[in-house]
Amino acid sequence: MRGHDGTRQAIRGLPFFLRVASVPVALALGGCASVGPDFKKPEATITESWAAKDDPRISTQATADTLWWRSFNDPALDRLVDLAYRQNLPLQIAGLRIVEARAQLGVVTGRRYPQVQAAFANATAQRLSESTANVAGLDNTFVDYQVGFDAFWELDFWGKYRRGVEAEANNVLASVANYDQALVSLSAEVARTYTAIRTFEVLIALARENERVQREGLQIAESRFRNGATSELDVAQATTLLESTRASIPKLQGGLLQARNALSILLGQPPGMVNELLTGSQEIPRVPATVAVGVPAELLRRRPDIRAAELSAAAQSARIGVAKADLYPSFSLFGTIGIGASSGAGADFSLGDGLFYSVGPRIRWPFFNYGRIENTVRVEDARFQQLLVGYRDTVLRAAQEVENALAGFLSGQEAAAFEQAAVNAALRSVELALVQYREGAVDYQRVLDAQRSLLLQQISLAQTRSAVTTSLIAVYKALGGGWESRQAQPIVAEPMQAEMKDRTNWGDLLSEPSSPESKQSPAPEKN
Repeated sequence: MRGHDGTRQAIRGLPFFLRVASVPVALALGGCASVGPDFKKPEATITESWAAKDDPRISTQATADTLWWRSFNDPALDRLVDLAYRQNLPLQIAGLRIVEARAQLGVVTGRRYPQVQAAFANATAQRLSESTANVAGLDNTFVDYQVGFDAFWELDFWGKYRRGVEAEANNVLASVANYDQALVSLSAEVARTYTAIRTFEVLIALARENERVQREGLQIAESRFRNGATSELDVAQATTLLESTRASIPKLQGGLLQARNALSILLGQPPGMVNELLTGSQEIPRVPATVAVGVPAELLRRRPDIRAAELSAAAQSARIGVAKADLYPSFSLFGTIGIGASSGAGADFSLGDGLFYSVGPRIRWPFFNYGRIENTVRVEDARFQQLLVGYRDTVLRAAQEVENALAGFLSGQEAAAFEQAAVNAALRSVELALVQYREGAVDYQRVLDAQRSLLLQQISLAQTRSAVTTSLIAVYKALGGGWESRQAQPIVAEPMQAEMKDRTNWGDLLSEPSSPESKQSPAPEKN
């Protein structure tokens, strides 16, 4: 109270016009709470444990790997993910959106201070009619000069601009979370595309191996036909199977080329530029024996899209306050100060009493627009409620993604074990069928069936192994891993920073995080 009394006493000592102008300032300095709701983190229902928590292949005791792609022990994959982080073009766009949000935060922060600050200078020449000049005894031509400064300040009495800053600060953090989500999606997509490439290479190798085996079978059939031991039907059947297998190879090669082109785009390179990066063993990445997934509650902290949903809701909550502030009167100060002078025809330039100024308060209350403003508040509140529901939906879908990916990963491994046994049996069947056919114990249909079954079983096994790897990639993506690597890299590459700085003075916005980023961005976890 003593502070308020001192303020009132200081105001009484001012000239009248300054006392009037100081009233809203004193009210603002007295401290008023911002209108609108204060954001509270929304609650979301999530289970305490995963459905597969008791499976020995799943570890809930350890936090999920941050650099999860290294668990495949594939140097080529590690190299590709690193290149994608530095070269992917959509990721660069996501980084530029952070810079845009930082600049927008600076715009709204400036609105808390005098909104209009402008220097002005003008000169006006006037010429009076001859009759007017003769009657008045004045020169008929003179020039007025004015130089001064204007200022207008709408005081943030109801917290309108504070809420605006709050909204944009959360928007900056949401853009960072969206960038992190882009990193998560990028690493998963690179790993998935790389797995597809290796799968096509394995399928092509299998097709070529079966082509070799079937060509040997055709040679046996042709030899028996020439010796009169069998009919031409065996030769025709063997040729049909062989040519069918050969026909599958170009199709697989086309799929391989498309997968490589997709990988090129992920790396920000023209199609056909990744072949030299795919050296090494042409095998489908092998999954680790044990996968660390943590507990479901960690999703709320790890997944960037969940953080982005929460921060978007926080920003929208503040926008309700911005809209509500228009329901109340606004208090503004305006002022002008300058120097004026005039000169007449044939007269010396004279300042005279050239100093001028005006200052005063203004109260604006658009109460006739109350209904429209009230509906604007309702619009913002409805959008806020949508984001709250969207946050809960994002959490539920995140848990669903993890559960589905884990189910695919675990069941796929079980299926792969059975299919491996089926492939081993099919290999033995082909060997026996060829021996028996060579000896005349069975007809060629038995050989055809055995070879066709072998190819199908081998293809199924390769696809299942690929699905297991892809499911594990989906697990890591659903857990929100991979964004932590951004801590060691700039969001805007240095060459692009130089390009932008040549056009515009960016200060440190391109390289240094803003205040809300440095205070609230989550720290990377240690492996």
